[in-house]
Amino acid sequence: MSLALVLTVTGFGTAGAQIVASSASGDLNGQTLSPGDQLRIVVWRKPELTCDCVIAGNGTVIHPLYREVAVTGVPMATVEERLRTFLAKYEQNPQFVIQPLVKIIVRGEVRIPTIYTVPPETTIAQAIVLAGGPTEVGRLDQIIVIRDRQQIKIDLSRPDADATLLQVRSNDQIIVGRKRPSPLQYVSPIASSLGLMLTLITLFRR
Repeated sequence: MSLALVLTVTGFGTAGAQIVASSASGDLNGQTLSPGDQLRIVVWRKPELTCDCVIAGNGTVIHPLYREVAVTGVPMATVEERLRTFLAKYEQNPQFVIQPLVKIIVRGEVRIPTIYTVPPETTIAQAIVLAGGPTEVGRLDQIIVIRDRQQIKIDLSRPDADATLLQVRSNDQIIVGRKRPSPLQYVSPIASSLGLMLTLITLFRR
């Protein structure tokens, strides 16, 4: 098993459980597309058939020609075969490549929280870097990934940790936790306020 890290998983409304991430090798045959993802199609010498196409809600490709091709919920090998069959209508031996681009959300204590479209081999750590990295109060040891209605808690604070190899999936939400405020952060404003009050009292007594 290439990733021996045990990740804590908490289902919504269910008791906590533990799973072992089985692989981080990026097997695209196990990757599937969802509505909102993108499919990059590059056809040799056919720019009119080349696009970064968004996947529609009905599972087809948003493109004047590809809209009859259903691509969601099936392995990428099946998507490739369906596109090959479709492109065979236009040329005898179509030469093309495809690349899935999945939609994820990175939020919490990152500098650029937003929706990103990335290759499925992107790791959780790389997604956080893409979002500008953690803020000054971000905690890399408290990362939560919401996936398939479960919460996966991971620790990315050590660069050599196996967790850095964990890859994204379509519709992942990656949330960077926040450091707890230091008690000194509260003491300083209070002390400043008390000092200001004492100064005002002194002025009014004169």
